Amino acid sequence: MVIRSVEFAGSVVSPGQPFPGALPQIAFAGRSNVGKSSLINRVLGRPRRKVARVSASPGKTQALNFYEINHAFFLVDLPGSGYARAPKAVRDSWKTLVRSYLAGSDMLRGVVYLVDSRHPPTAGDQEFVAHLAETGVPTLIALTKVDKLKARERERGVSRGVTSGLGVAEEQVVASSARTGEGAEELLGAIEALLELEQKA
Repeated sequence: MVIRSVEFAGSVVSPGQPFPGALPQIAFAGRSNVGKSSLINRVLGRPRRKVARVSASPGKTQALNFYEINHAFFLVDLPGSGYARAPKAVRDSWKTLVRSYLAGSDMLRGVVYLVDSRHPPTAGDQEFVAHLAETGVPTLIALTKVDKLKARERERGVSRGVTSGLGVAEEQVVASSARTGEGAEELLGAIEALLELEQKA
């Protein structure tokens, strides 16, 4: 897939709010400190001219942010979880918003869930991926920040540890790096495959 155009289409801040359009959707999700915005910018070919908001402070994504790609589909940046410095009530509202979206969007074609390759999956990661399995949404796991791993750590099979920790197949896991671009083409290929299934349906 060649990214020809990227436009911010709007945000959804509460359950039941209308989406900014009727295009198919691919969502990106993960913990607040996992490097989600940086990877989105890399996948969209915008590592320097930022699209998704990147910050040193985790938890900057506080709504469902819709980006229209090639006038063909929406990439949806979901609020993170875990490290966000916000009151519990606010964090709970984000969780409610995300759960409502995952359960209620009939335009959602797949979710890319990000996990930091340097750490084992957390209980929150396990809960989120299990929820995706229950909803039946096709899920791809992106292992982020693999450029920070030592060669020995990669040789030990980090992806295998993630597959067992999250209960997913190895072919669902993609090693990625926002800094080097590793995995970006593979992620784009997976997104394109999901959208081609949409066209055939």
